[in-house]
Amino acid sequence: MTPGPARKDAVVRVAAVGDIHLSPDCSGLLRPAFETLPLCADLLLLAGDLTRHGVVPEAKVVAGEVRGLGVPVVAVLGNHDYHSGREADITRVLTDAGVTVLEGEQVVLPVAGDKVGVAGVKGFCGGFAGRSAGEFGEREMKDFVRTARRAAEGLHRALAEVSADGCGVRIALTHFAPVPDTLAGEPVEIYPFLGSYLLAEAIDGAGADLAVHGHAHLGTEHGMTAGGIRVRNVAQPVIGKAFALYHLPLAARPPGGAPPAHRT
Repeated sequence: MTPGPARKDAVVRVAAVGDIHLSPDCSGLLRPAFETLPLCADLLLLAGDLTRHGVVPEAKVVAGEVRGLGVPVVAVLGNHDYHSGREADITRVLTDAGVTVLEGEQVVLPVAGDKVGVAGVKGFCGGFAGRSAGEFGEREMKDFVRTARRAAEGLHRALAEVSADGCGVRIALTHFAPVPDTLAGEPVEIYPFLGSYLLAEAIDGAGADLAVHGHAHLGTEHGMTAGGIRVRNVAQPVIGKAFALYHLPLAARPPGGAPPAHRT
């Protein structure tokens, strides 16, 4: 994509929310807030669990909330969106409304005279370093861990692609958490079901400027990977509003070049 006109502030304004869990009785609930986005944000990220039970009528409500907002909308699906086995139909409904739905893929958007790359994957669970499931034993356990590994590999590939494209800002968008920091407040017994350290390894390995996820309703907004990349839990019960807003300075990098040092 060709970058749009340069903006004096050289900052990307990222709006993000997850776990909105919409159903037909919620129609119009978020639309008034979302309609303010062109005034304060350059893009909207949806971090999964957009529906309650993963059925098409619920997806149509989500589509109505975000259609024609005037800013790009990028989403990943969550476990609720997969619940009824209609994830392909949900993706189609959202795509028809202009939403870019990612699963191991990336999109490059022109923003503020530069390019913003978003790499997205639902992700999966399995736990965190030192207390995680291993790819050993029964076929079912191996399949479980391989699901998490494939998701992380897809995220790594997509992030590497946006880095190679010389994007001024690179964002990792997932539903499941990449770090335990943003789970603080959840019962520790369920941490292994809320995310996977493999996602953080992918983010640190490929490089990013921000990682956004949802899923942990009782968690904490702020966290960080071992490599110093900021992580934000934007589950709506955590942020307590229609969307959180983050400002990311643009830093042009040559195609294939090394990422800059972490920006505070």
